Amino acid sequence: MKTLIALTAAALMLAASSAADAKGCIKGAVVGGVAGHYAGHHGVLGAAAGCLYGRHHANEQDRQRQSRLPAGQERM
Repeated sequence: MKTLIALTAAALMLAASSAADAKGCIKGAVVGGVAGHYAGHHGVLGAAAGCLYGRHHANEQDRQRQSRLPAGQERM
């Protein structure tokens, strides 16, 4: 039953996010899943937390890059 819930949750997360939103999520989910597995068999919880942190970190880096651009230039 846990496996079914985990697969359903993963499918919903993948369907809800676009390619641009997934930036940082994949790497964070992998690292978080492994860490959660070894820290008490909570791989799914670790993957979800890792995905959230990965997205936060990627957005933070993107904001820093945007602030470094000269005035009048837009990032494509």
